[in-house]
Amino acid sequence: MSIRSIFYSTLSASALCITSATAVVACENPIKVGVLHSLSGSMAISETTLKDAMLMLIEQQNASGGLLGCELEAVVVDPASDWPLFAEKARELLTVNEVDVIFGNWTSVSRKSVLPVIEELNGLLFYPVQYEGEESSKNVFYTGAAPNQQAIPATDYLLEELGVEKFALLGTDYVYPRTTNNILESYLKDKGIAADDIFVNYTPFGQSDWATIVADVVALGEDGKQVGVISTINGDANIGFYKELAAAGISADDIPVVAFSVGEEELSGLDTSNLVGHLAAWNYFQSADSAANADFIAAWKAFAGEERVTNDPMEAHFIGFNMWVNAATEAGTTDVDAVRSAMYGQEYPNLTGGTAVMLPNHHLAKPVLIGEIQADGQFDIISQTSEVPGDAWTDFLPASAVLKSDWKDLGCGMYNVETETCVQLTSNY
Repeated sequence: MSIRSIFYSTLSASALCITSATAVVACENPIKVGVLHSLSGSMAISETTLKDAMLMLIEQQNASGGLLGCELEAVVVDPASDWPLFAEKARELLTVNEVDVIFGNWTSVSRKSVLPVIEELNGLLFYPVQYEGEESSKNVFYTGAAPNQQAIPATDYLLEELGVEKFALLGTDYVYPRTTNNILESYLKDKGIAADDIFVNYTPFGQSDWATIVADVVALGEDGKQVGVISTINGDANIGFYKELAAAGISADDIPVVAFSVGEEELSGLDTSNLVGHLAAWNYFQSADSAANADFIAAWKAFAGEERVTNDPMEAHFIGFNMWVNAATEAGTTDVDAVRSAMYGQEYPNLTGGTAVMLPNHHLAKPVLIGEIQADGQFDIISQTSEVPGDAWTDFLPASAVLKSDWKDLGCGMYNVETETCVQLTSNY
């Protein structure tokens, strides 16, 4: 942990407000913000930068007067890429550190681990990473992409723009890749892709030997049909996968790869010269041309170092954090129930030039971007939509197609539109 992180996570509980003398009297304790990201283990390659992003956002907010007259204090913990430990650390944040809100998690398995704790203790979690959907909790705001904001548009791009006829669905072996690929298999079959033309493979976290799997993908195209890869590989396993592609002489012209968990941070540690032309689908890329993004990049580099890059989950934290600040300001409190009510309809400029809107289903309306990897590790944005409303329940699985989430008016995360009843399946979490 950096000196800056240690400073933020060990601020005295007696720290007072940073504004006027009157405000100091009114504010006896800082407002605590939990930061729940892996700083060690296989996911540290992706999550450490999100911890740093949160520290920057909190520092900026304190410099502009804090929140409700009080200073914000970051409480940083390291769940160490250990999924049960995420639950323990979440409980520690809520019961020992008494944080007002938590920003954290990357993998869906870690989020699923945290959910029962957050719901039991009525905590509030802002989750910043693309995920598989099929979930709706009143205690979570999902600021990353749902499948209809990433996986489905990316698949359409491979089908319609690149003429892909056979698909290799490669993922890390946990809930997000498996659920996403279930959705995509159903979607591809609806699009006329034969079951035999869909190859699915899962590997453990930290997978390093990709030779056999890449050979299997190559063999898929022996009949001359165009093969494409949809990658839900997470963490440092991506390094080995892309290196094996390069070693096998596979270019994007041969077999295009579209990744859902590879961004600027993951590419910063790779020689990308052999990856040019491969794709990623996100809601943000550092290369987005907007004044807001230029300001964000400049602030990030000043805070973290000139060599550091930005990425999509950082933008999700940027949007979620500022919406939380605005909702708490509107509510006049950081009380979870009051903030939740104030979150609905919150708008905040995203970094690609549009406006993110928080929906009653706890998802954002966000644009969908397809980026092509460049030699410098950045992405050339080759496709961008207007804001797409996030859908908690996919239209491409029969059991989910009849469900909708509406916490504002219906107070329900699983409302069956056919039976007009609210189903609460906590076991889903």
